[in-house]
Parts: sequence; structure tokens; C-alpha cells
Amino acid sequence: MKLKINKQDALDYHEQGQAGKIEVVPTKPMNSQLDLALAYSPGVAEPCKEIARKKEDVYKYTAKGNLVGVISNGTAVLGLGNIGPDASKPVMEGKGVLFKKFAGIDVFDIEVDANDPDEFIKVVKALEPTFGGINLEDIKAPESFKIEKELKEKLNIPVMHDDQHGTAIISAAALLNALELVKKKVDKIKLVMNGAGAAAISCAKLYKSLGVKPENIIMCDSKGVIRDDRGGLDEYKQEFATKQNVNTLSEALKGADVFVGLSVANVLEPEDLDKMAKQPIVFALANPNPEISYDVATKARKDIIMATGRSDHPNQVNNVLGFPYIFRGALDVRATKINEEMKLAAVSAIANLAKEPVPEIVLKAYGDRTLRFGKNYLIPKPLDPRLIYTISPAVAKAAMKSGVAHKKITNWEAYENELKSRVGSDQKIVSNAIARAKQDPKRVVFAEADHYKILKAAEIVSAEGIAKPILLGHREKINELVSQYDIDLNGCTIIDPSEPKQRKVVDKYAEFFYERRKRKGLTFKECRKQMLSRNYFGTMMLELGETDAFISGLTKDYATSLRPGLQIVGVAEGYKKVCGMFIISSKKGDFFFADTTVQVDPTAEEMVEIIDLTSQGVRIFTEQEPRIGVLSYSNFGSSNGKVPEKARKAVALAKERFPDLVIDGDIQANMAVNP
Repeated sequence: MKLKINKQDALDYHEQGQAGKIEVVPTKPMNSQLDLALAYSPGVAEPCKEIARKKEDVYKYTAKGNLVGVISNGTAVLGLGNIGPDASKPVMEGKGVLFKKFAGIDVFDIEVDANDPDEFIKVVKALEPTFGGINLEDIKAPESFKIEKELKEKLNIPVMHDDQHGTAIISAAALLNALELVKKKVDKIKLVMNGAGAAAISCAKLYKSLGVKPENIIMCDSKGVIRDDRGGLDEYKQEFATKQNVNTLSEALKGADVFVGLSVANVLEPEDLDKMAKQPIVFALANPNPEISYDVATKARKDIIMATGRSDHPNQVNNVLGFPYIFRGALDVRATKINEEMKLAAVSAIANLAKEPVPEIVLKAYGDRTLRFGKNYLIPKPLDPRLIYTISPAVAKAAMKSGVAHKKITNWEAYENELKSRVGSDQKIVSNAIARAKQDPKRVVFAEADHYKILKAAEIVSAEGIAKPILLGHREKINELVSQYDIDLNGCTIIDPSEPKQRKVVDKYAEFFYERRKRKGLTFKECRKQMLSRNYFGTMMLELGETDAFISGLTKDYATSLRPGLQIVGVAEGYKKVCGMFIISSKKGDFFFADTTVQVDPTAEEMVEIIDLTSQGVRIFTEQEPRIGVLSYSNFGSSNGKVPEKARKAVALAKERFPDLVIDGDIQANMAVNP
């Protein structure tokens, strides 16, 4: 099931809270008059004077070395065309988010109101002092070729038009691996391309660098095969004009080993594939829909090796596999450009990584333990954590070897370790939990399903294969919300406890509950009434094994949500209490706090139970052993009083009961989080 994104969801995502997707965050403290004086006047004058004396010191005293400009004029935005600079801004912000998430690179997005290439070049050139690199984005061809070429010549920082080179680099890596699988040599293949825009021209150029012979490349545009006897060709198409006597895409495909599409949907028919050579390689990269659908193509040719631009099929050619890491490597050696050697290094790094054993974290993230090098795994997955410390060093080494690096890296092991830590935690707890859940999706009851947020969560959970939602609520209200917000509840079960057909179930639950609570003042009538409450109904489902998990609390207070669990499920065997735990993820790591919801003033003995339960929770979420600090206003006996004395006693008891546990206290919070 594909995740469904509707218009209002997308608009709300961008509008709610702080508008947009990015913000500027200070990297230095700004908490005192001294901080302000150092950050601005008069302290800021000192680095200014140093940079004025030695220009290269701008990398030492400012963020330039980790700052990329994502710059566009909005003339060729995604599948939207020439929508202008203002309308392109959400895309540019999105690109900045990807730079940050995958490579720890900061971005300013710059939207330039200039359709004239010379004017655009002039504006971008003037911005060179600001940035360590320039990522050109969504600029229409053929102007994009001129813009990139001149900026690369005029600027002393790396410049790359990702629409051209990103697709070229990723598809080239996939092509090398596909050819290896079918045992064909790159200099012998016949390659047909459909599309002659910026990405297609760049792909063809890079394929030539890999060894594909120019005379074996046939390129088609909307008018058919680009032949050398066709008039009016620009210099970029002219480079790939063929002398072969073919006129149509269908004719060109006869005997072809490879098809690369960067055009529009549904231009290929199954019979076109039949004309291709044995074990054809088909990269149908048009977005959002490919030149021929994956299902149709693989049905037509069982021996096909196929890639698309879509995430719901194998071998997604996704630019995010390349540009963050290419710029990371270029920035880290202060490269003056991104040259052919650096691009080829990225191609080789990506291709070779796909042949390595896939780590468990990737297998979990994609819910597929069969991932290994082969026709359905030509290139790594976008969430593979190895990408940054595989591609970036390869690019950096190529920059140094080709003489465009101003900074040398000598300790590559240290550099790779730095790359591994550069992007921070980025909610790894959530990502890992989702990955584990996908391995064995459980039944999950949502008790407040007549609310939009719950229904939307259930839609996502079901679509992504995280769990099997069971929705408790008034069916009429749920259906109304589904219709109003265009929510897809395929894969979800709806139960309305108030419906007559649930009467026998309610009676069964009430009888079970009555047996548990009849000595605690409840009558059967009261038990049955409570079973009509979705919190009680859902918790009883959990107790009777009719679901695996229960979620509530959106509209109820904590005590109301927790009480049915205590009355029906009870505490775990061997324990007397339950506790609540909060998780805070930050760049400094993940912190677990307990008890933050239930026990107001626990005894030392009860604190030991809380420590034990929280430790189990940490192990579940992180698969690591916890380090525990028992907090107080005192540090290791520096102050006396009830709270620190109780903390010290709890630590002693915990060490006695759990000798392998890493625990200390009493300790103040600031010291506990200091590594």
C-alpha cells in the first residue's frame, strides 16, 4: 500500500508551527552580556581583522566551510515547470533539509528573480564570499548548461547543478553494477536514451566517461531520434546526434542493451522491450510515473533489470544518494570545484557499496532481510548510514589527487569517524523502533479513533507496514472524518463498542471485568457500563489477547487513560508499581527520565523498581545498556536532606540487586548529562 499524500496534509505540514521547514540556530552561547559582546560588537571586530589580513581565515572564523547555497530561478521545478522563484522556495528549503539530515551541511536557499542566464550568473558570482559551495537547482535547459559552465570557471568554490549530475552519478553506479550482473562490457553496449534535457545530457556525458562509446549512444527527444542530419540542434544535442539510420524510439530499441528514460510517462510499450537484447537494462526514471510501469516491464521481460525513480520499487535512482555526500567531501578539503574525477569517484563508491553485505540497521529500516547485491539491489538504499563515510572520503581523495583541494586530510580513519558522528542522533530511537515494528507488525488498538490526528496516524502506520490498526470509535463519526480529509483506512479495522452487534462482546468483557473487581465494590451493571468506555474496552482486548498494544490519551488525562490498565491488566509479576518514562533526543544523545507521570514521592525501595523498569525500557528502545543517574539537588553527599538521602539509599539498593548496572547518585542533573 502506497502512502497517500493529499493537498491539505502537504499544506498543513508547511504552514503549521513556524512556517516553512528550516531555521537558523546559533552555534555559540548567547546567554550573557559577554556572549553578546563576543558575538557582535566589539568582539566580532577581531575575526574580521584576521580575515582582512588573510582571506583563507574566513573558513577558520565563520560557517562558510559548512555552508552551501541552494540557488534557483524556478524555471524548471520538479514536474511543475517554470513557476518562478517564489513558488520554488518550498523545494529549495526541502533540498536544504536533505543536506542537513544526510550530511550535516547547513544551507541558505536563494531564489533569484532572473531568467536571463547572464544576469543569473552575475548574481550568483557576487554571492561567492558567503558560501563554501553552490548547488544549482531546477534551472531549465539549455540555459542551465551555460550557467553551470560559466560559474564553475569564475568561482573558486565547488558548483554543481544537481538536476544534471545527481541523476547521472546515481544512474551510472546502477549501470555499472547492472552490466556486471549481465556480464556485458561497458564499451560494447548499445544504449538508448529518451529525453534530451539537462539530466539526460549529463547522464550521456558521464556514461561516455565510464567507457560507453559515443557511436553506441542514441538519444531521442520529443521529435524522435536526434540525428546529425537534423537541423536546428543546439551544441548539447549535437554532441549526441547519431549517424545511424533510425528515426523513432521504437526503431532505436532494436537490439539495445540499455534504455535510460528521463522523459515522460508511458512512452514504452511491452513490445518495445521485446526488441531489446537479452537481459535488457531499463532505467525508466521519469517522475512521478516512469516511461513504462515496473509491473508491466517485469511481466513483459522476465530477464529485465530495472530501475525507476520511485521508492515503491527496487533500485530507486534517488539523487539523495549523491549530492549531500559529494558536497560533504568537497567542503571538507575546500575543493575549488567538483570535477569529473570527483564524480567518477562517487560513482565507484556507490557501486562498490552495493556489493558489500547490507547492515542489519538497513535491513530493519526497509523491512527486507533479503537485500543483497543483485538485480533488485543495484545501488544502496537512501537510509544506509554507510553512505556518508563511503562516498565523502572517496570524493575528498579524488579532489586531493586531481589537485583541486586546498586542504589535506591525512588521517582518514579519524575523518571517517568524524563523518559518522557529524549528523547527530536525528531521532534514531524513533527510526529504530519503526524499523523493528515493520519486521513483525502488531495489532494496535487506538482508543480515540473519532479524531483526525488518530485516523491520520493509523493511515500512516498501516501504509508503512508498521502495525495493524484497530480503531475504536463511533463509526459514523469516523466515516465522516475519512470523507472530509480523504483518509485511506485500507488495512485498518473499525470497532464501534456502542453498536448492537458488539453487545455480546461487551457482555463478555463485562463478565471478565466483574470477576476481577466484584470484591472491590463494583456491580456487574457498573462493569458493563465501563466496558462501553473505549479505554476499558480496548484494555480488555489487550488482556484477552485480541490485540498486542493499546494507545490512548489524546483526549483524556493521564490518570483516566492509565486507570483501566491498572484495573484490568495490573502490574507485571514481581512488581508492585508502574512508572512513566519520558524520552528526550538531542545532539548530545538520548535521555530517559522516570518517573515523570505516576509516582509522586516514591520510597527508596520503589525507586529501585522504577530504576529496573526504566532500564528495561532503555534496552528495548536503544538495544544498549543504560547509564543511570539518580537525580537530586546534591552531588554525592554535598548536601543533606530527605531527597539526597533517599537517592543514595536507592542507588545502594539498586547496586546490590543489579550488580552489573551502571548507576550513580545522588547527582545534580547538569553533572549527570556531562559526558
